Amino acid sequence: MIIPVTKNQHPKEKPQMPLGFGRYFTDHMFVAHFTRAKGWHDPKVVPYAPLPMDPAAAVFHYAQSMFEGLKAFRHKNNEIVIFRPEFNAQRMAKGALRLCMPEVPQELFLKGIETLVAVDSAWVPKEKGSSLYIRPTLIGSEAFLGVRPADEYTFFVILSPVAGYYSAGSKPVKIWVEKNQIRAARGGLGEVKAAANYVSALQAATLARPKGFDQVLWLDAVHKSYIEEVGTMNVFFVFKNEIVTPALQGTILPGGLRECCLELLKSWGKPVRERAITIEEVAKAHVQGELLEVFGTGTAAVISPVGELVYEDNAMKFKYDDNSISHQLYKEITDIQYGEKPDTRNWLRRLSFEKS
Repeated sequence: MIIPVTKNQHPKEKPQMPLGFGRYFTDHMFVAHFTRAKGWHDPKVVPYAPLPMDPAAAVFHYAQSMFEGLKAFRHKNNEIVIFRPEFNAQRMAKGALRLCMPEVPQELFLKGIETLVAVDSAWVPKEKGSSLYIRPTLIGSEAFLGVRPADEYTFFVILSPVAGYYSAGSKPVKIWVEKNQIRAARGGLGEVKAAANYVSALQAATLARPKGFDQVLWLDAVHKSYIEEVGTMNVFFVFKNEIVTPALQGTILPGGLRECCLELLKSWGKPVRERAITIEEVAKAHVQGELLEVFGTGTAAVISPVGELVYEDNAMKFKYDDNSISHQLYKEITDIQYGEKPDTRNWLRRLSFEKS
């Protein structure tokens, strides 16, 4: 597959540290189009610019929109790698079917990202803790008004040099257990990285922040008891006798970092289980001194330890050190991402081009 590149004749000034998250965007983007008649066609890398979009486009009216998130890293030898892009390609393809959208072929997904990252390789930060965030997005772009799947789609990828997701870095976060609003229900879009999932979660987090919380812990839609996700991350609970993460049952996004943590924990001989877990079980275990850690996993923050989990009037607090499971996982994964440990699990996809 040959992807033509049109260079930006007016490159931007590179941002200085601190980068924050999602505030800056590189000089180029990747774009491809789909129609029922032609299939996927016209892939290209072009200067970063607004997308021409009809006001009647399906994405605006019927929410045919989904995205992925992954990262590229610069190693000390200046080599640039992308962390597990095949996982994201497969998850987007599966999610597209649920939203009645065409699957983006894995070759197009990977080649588009690799070409774009190569063109904007100078934007990949060098500092440990920073990376180039990659945002592939698929939207319905046909102009029409009528409740049906679109016949035309646009797939695009943009890049953003980033630091940590939370302003506090890897410090423990404070989480509120949300009992009123819900994130997802069985048969809905909870296991798909659809844009609709994120807008429905905004209000609860927005209401929690003035009270001093960084995010909310989501419970199931029916019983308001079974734990699902923490913010936009998968969640793990470290008990004295086992490590538990909620089982995937159609309402939880199957996260790439969740998968990595499960693989590492099993390889370390840790008793890790995927099962249903209630907030009542968590609160009881904390009172009994059986709950040691709570942490979230996701591409943006990697591992986010929970320092305080507030459920009704019960504030559960946790302490962390270098021996904490969350710290060990964070170090193992980031050491692989930044090339400080060998990639024995084939998690890194190396770019073959002349590095800048």
